[in-house]
Amino acid sequence: MSANIARRMFVLTMTITLVACGFHLRGLADLSFNKIYIKNQSMSISKDLNVALKSNGVTIVKEPEDAQIQVDMMNEGTEKRILSLGGTGTVREFELFYRVNFRIKDSTEELWGPVQMVEGRRDFSYLDTELLAKSYEEAQLYEDMRRDAVREILRRLVAQKPKVKVTQ
Repeated sequence: MSANIARRMFVLTMTITLVACGFHLRGLADLSFNKIYIKNQSMSISKDLNVALKSNGVTIVKEPEDAQIQVDMMNEGTEKRILSLGGTGTVREFELFYRVNFRIKDSTEELWGPVQMVEGRRDFSYLDTELLAKSYEEAQLYEDMRRDAVREILRRLVAQKPKVKVTQ
């Protein structure tokens, strides 16, 4: 009986602490536009970016003239560097990089904005005896960096305030 009361008190205390600290879920991005054109949809980040935009209520249009904001996904790349070696000269750690370059343009403007880069970096240990598991871990780390890049691109898109097109 007393263990049940102690458990309930613990849950109540943790709930009050969580509420008091101001924790809340991330929620939707506060984007000031609802139509976007994305140039170069062939990259691996495109699917995640499209899902994130659609879940935030943004329509991805087929023609740049129909959009309020245009994004040119210029390129993406991965890199793998040796971070440390073991005593016998075998690789012990790798450093992984994921980079994506893009630029943004308000549809009322003629010129593109500056090229922006989002970069992710992860370290991971490596063992030759666990080749299959480590290749899976590497793929997961690249996927995580891609998702982080999508969130960073969304944060940068939040800062974009499209101008209203003047029609005569």
